[in-house]
Amino acid sequence: MPYVRIMLAVFLATSWQLAVAGAYEDMLDAVKKDDTQVVGSLLARGFDPTTTDQQGNTLLILAAKEGSLGAVKQLLATARRQVNARNIVGETALMTAALNGHLEIVRALLSQGAEVNQPGWNALIYAATKGDVNIARLLIAYGADVHATADNGYTALMMAAREGHAPMVALLLANGADPKAKTATGVTALTLAQQKNREDIVELIQKPVR
Repeated sequence: MPYVRIMLAVFLATSWQLAVAGAYEDMLDAVKKDDTQVVGSLLARGFDPTTTDQQGNTLLILAAKEGSLGAVKQLLATARRQVNARNIVGETALMTAALNGHLEIVRALLSQGAEVNQPGWNALIYAATKGDVNIARLLIAYGADVHATADNGYTALMMAAREGHAPMVALLLANGADPKAKTATGVTALTLAQQKNREDIVELIQKPVR
């Protein structure tokens, strides 16, 4: 009989693990497709919205990456405290949405208390890297610090200059970004623009402040 009980326990544990794994796969698929009906159904049946993958991504981060606005809103309503959760490399849902150009998701996250000025890499620097002026403008309206530096000392202005995004450079300068800011190794937005032979950006950076 002890053997039977052990085998039963193993069977039940295995069945539970398979059920959890199956539910997670269903949730991931629903999040990717922005299938709000399935997402809502799984949440209503008790699916833990704080579940993370091996990279530490919450469902909210994954939904933000995919551009699944409906799923983002459902997850915010269920687990708002997860809004500033980070994955293993320090990225939040807001950063992920900014990097992938999902303006309305950025707006939804900000309205629910997403942190704009977290230390190190942040949403504005990500938006500047991609040259998304609309997202950057929204972040600045919510108090994003244009002087903030990433872990490597780069500012949003430096990233915009390095990637050749002239409209972003103009926006950041108009909002007080310091063109003279330097990294520990002396890199500036100007030197990055010069390295890329972007004379238009060089001109913007060197233009006298009025």
